[in-house]
Amino acid sequence: MASGVSRKISAASARAHTRRTKKSSSTNLPSGLLKIALAGVFVGFLAWAYLAIQPPPPKICGSPDGAPITAPRIKLRDGRHLAYKEHGVPKDAAKYKIIYVHGFDNCRHDAVVANTLSPEVVENLGVYIVSFDRPGYGESDPDPNRTVKSLALDIEELADQLQLGSKFFVVGLSMGGQVIWSCLKYIPQRLEGAAILAPVVNYWWSGLPANLTSEAYKQQKLQDQWTLRVGHYFPWLTYWWNTQKWFPSSSVIAHSPDILSRQDQEIVTKRPDRKNYVAQVKQQGDYESIYRDIIIGFGNWEFSPLDLENPFPNNEGSVHLWHGDDDLLVPVKLQRYIAQKLPWIHYHELPGAGHLFPYADGMSDTIIKSLLHEK
Repeated sequence: MASGVSRKISAASARAHTRRTKKSSSTNLPSGLLKIALAGVFVGFLAWAYLAIQPPPPKICGSPDGAPITAPRIKLRDGRHLAYKEHGVPKDAAKYKIIYVHGFDNCRHDAVVANTLSPEVVENLGVYIVSFDRPGYGESDPDPNRTVKSLALDIEELADQLQLGSKFFVVGLSMGGQVIWSCLKYIPQRLEGAAILAPVVNYWWSGLPANLTSEAYKQQKLQDQWTLRVGHYFPWLTYWWNTQKWFPSSSVIAHSPDILSRQDQEIVTKRPDRKNYVAQVKQQGDYESIYRDIIIGFGNWEFSPLDLENPFPNNEGSVHLWHGDDDLLVPVKLQRYIAQKLPWIHYHELPGAGHLFPYADGMSDTIIKSLLHEK
C-alpha cells in the first residue's frame, strides 16, 4: 500500500499564492503588449523621420506638372537643359563677351551688371553679356549630381554652344561669385578675365585660419550658423532643417532685413521690382535650388581657393575681387585674408558698402571697365 505525507495549507497561504499567480499573469501580458506598442511607435517614428527628410521631387519645366518653358535653352552633355538670357550688343558684333553667374535665390533675370550697366558703356565698349539660370533655378533643369566642378563645366559648355569663342569673361555675385573660384580652378584656359563680387566664403575651406573663421562665423545669427552647420555636416538633413517649425529658420532664406547693411537697405528701396519674375526663381522647388546651393556651397570642396595659382601669369588677363566693408552676410575680414594669400588678385574694398553694392549707382560701369581694362 502506497504511503505519503499530506500537507495542510492554510487559507491565508492559499490566498497569497493566488494573488502572486494573478499578479504574475497580469504583468506578463501587458509587458508583451508594451513591447509591441513601443516597437510600433519606433517604426512609426522612423517612417515619419524618413518622410520628413525626403524632399519632394522637383517640378521640371516643360513636364506635365511643371511650368512652361519660355526662355531659350541649350542641351548639355548629360541631357539637362540650361536656360539663358542675352544682354547688350549683338553677340556677333561684340568686342567683349561676358558670362554672368547669379547669386542665391536669384535667376537669369537678376543679372545686375547687365541690368544696370549704362548704355554708353555697352555701346562704346561693345559689351555682350549672357546670364543663365543655374541648375534647379528658373527654367534650367535640376542637377541632382551637381558638384563644385560641374557648374564650371556647364559654363564652359554654355560658351561653346553659344559660340562665344575660345576665351570669355566671367562675373559672379554672392553665391555666383563663389562659382567663379571653380571656373578659375577647372577652366582657367577659357578665361579672359574674372570679377568676383561679394563672394560667399565656405568656412571649411582649407587654408583659412581657425581663429579667423570662428570669429567670422560667430558674427552670423545663431539660426544661420546652424543652417550652414547642418548643410556641411549633415547634408541629408538640409531639407528637414529648413522646413521644420521648431527652430528659427535661416534669416537669408527668410529675407530678414536684419542682414542688410545701411547701404543695402537703401538699395533695396530703389532696386527694380522683381514681381514680374520672382515666382520663376524657385518654381521647380526649393530643394534643387536654394537648398542644393547650401549643400554644395558649404560642403567639402575638392579644392581650396587659397591654393589657386595665377591663371594669368603673363598678365594676359586679370582677376578682380570686390567687397564692401559693411557686408553683414560675408564678413570682410575673410576676403582680406584671401586677397593677402593670393597676391595676383586685384582686391577692391569699398568703404560703407554692403552685400548689394553692385546695385549702387554707377557701380556696374566701374566693375566692367576695371575688368576690361577700359577707362
